[in-house]
Amino acid sequence: MATSVIDVAIVGAGPYGLSVAAHALHAGLDARVYGEPMRAWERHMPRGMLLKSEPDASHLGDPDRRHGLDAFHRYSYGEPVPVERFVAYGRWFRGRAVGRALEETEVTAVGVEGRLFALSLSSGASVLARTVVLALGFLPFAHRPRALAALPPEAATHSSDHHDLSGFAGRDVTVLGAGQSALETATLLAEAGAAVRLVARTDALAWNDVPVERRPLMSRVLAPRSPLGSGWPSVAWSRMPYAVRHLPRAARAHIVRNTLGPAGSWWLKERFDGAVQVTLGTRLAASEYRDGVRLRLRDPAGAVTTLETEHVIAATGYRVDVARIGILHEDLRRAVAAPGPAPRLGPAFETSVAGLHLVGLAAAATFGPAMRFVCGCDFAARRVTRGLVRRLRGARA
Repeated sequence: MATSVIDVAIVGAGPYGLSVAAHALHAGLDARVYGEPMRAWERHMPRGMLLKSEPDASHLGDPDRRHGLDAFHRYSYGEPVPVERFVAYGRWFRGRAVGRALEETEVTAVGVEGRLFALSLSSGASVLARTVVLALGFLPFAHRPRALAALPPEAATHSSDHHDLSGFAGRDVTVLGAGQSALETATLLAEAGAAVRLVARTDALAWNDVPVERRPLMSRVLAPRSPLGSGWPSVAWSRMPYAVRHLPRAARAHIVRNTLGPAGSWWLKERFDGAVQVTLGTRLAASEYRDGVRLRLRDPAGAVTTLETEHVIAATGYRVDVARIGILHEDLRRAVAAPGPAPRLGPAFETSVAGLHLVGLAAAATFGPAMRFVCGCDFAARRVTRGLVRRLRGARA
């Protein structure tokens, strides 16, 4: 039986969930956030990883802007942030901006009971909430190529499946992808003692430029900096995500797909070069498992080669699909209208189900590429809280 009724249940205690909780509590709402703080960042990012985002683009959102990353640790310009320190920062933020409103128990199901949402918790308890904010992060949406479907789980994994890569020492590992996750995973594997190769469709790997703190005036005018990088488009997508929502669906999809394409951080290149074997310009066509992994690779001319390896890691990113939000009851999941796999959201990140909101990566198809990164936390938290306040105060009136 449900033991309480609250205003807002926030599912997920990562950067977006903690930021929404901080804003909702500051607005006087009876809010609870469920989950272990920063769990995905601690357990599903490789040990030794450094954040690609600059420190000034890695702040969680709190109403008074007093609990940014710079208040937790002072960084010099261009200094990368270790993932372990970012996890510690998130937990520090929780203690100051969220406090006892966080319950370290997982939500196992979300359904509807009358006009309320009914949440089942892993602790065995249940909660009724007037509104729900799903801050699910990236884990439910890990993309695994269909060409790997023939391989058993012990032979093919996603990059998000790993935290400790030391178990691959002495083994032959193939990493698929050309983005930061692929390049850094391959580098860390090599440094852990594995024999590593990287396979990617691109003809050339891309690397970000070394940041320069003081730039000439003309450079700053032509390519101003933003949390998403340099250039006017990046400035627009990071500062005006509300405007992206009004663009045609095809335009939004193009922006999300092409902004900040696959590239490695400048500080990784020296460690990567010479440590990882690279095979470019090939596409994974099929795979099989027969005393090891065999990958069939096809080049642009159609020629097929076979690659043998012990393990393959797909660092192939994430694709949002409402059907993969497993904690939603089926009828509720079907009710979340979507023009495609990703839902269309309202101005307060509300789905087509009144009172049900989605933030983070799941909102990128509506609000643009900023929602793929920590830098989108503050905007999302402010917008969601504004909508929650209007709905809840209106309902009470």
